Amino acid sequence: MSANDTISDMLTRIRNACAVRHPTTQVPTTRITRSIARVLKEEGFIEDFEEVGEGLKTHLVLSLKYKGKNRQPLITTLQRVSKPGLRVYSPSKDIPRVLGGIGIAIVSTSKGIMTDREARKQNVGGEILCYIW
Repeated sequence: MSANDTISDMLTRIRNACAVRHPTTQVPTTRITRSIARVLKEEGFIEDFEEVGEGLKTHLVLSLKYKGKNRQPLITTLQRVSKPGLRVYSPSKDIPRVLGGIGIAIVSTSKGIMTDREARKQNVGGEILCYIW
C-alpha cells in the first residue's frame, strides 16, 4: 500500500476496526478524509467523528456503528475504486448504482465530495473514490 494514498489507508483502517469490532478508529486528518467521514456520517454508516490533536498532528476519530446483539458492523464492504495508479472518472449519468441503491459510491466532484445519489441529483460527474455497503 502506498503511503500517500490516504483514502485507501482510511478505508483499510475502518475495515480492520470493523473486523475486530472496535468502537472507534483513528485516521490521519486531510481535507479528503474529513469529507469522506462527513458523508459516512450523513449516510448513517458511522455514529460520529471528531478531530483530535493539535497543529499538523491531528487525527479523525471515527465512532463506528454496529447492529444487533452480535454487534455486526454496519459497514460490510469498503471497496476502493479509483486508485493513484488508475483513476476512475464518470459523467453524472454513468455513475454506477451500488448494489441497486443499497450501498453508496463516494464521488469527488467539482462541488465537493458527495454520494452517488447527490452527484446524480446535482448532475455532476467526477472521480469515483469508493463503494460502501
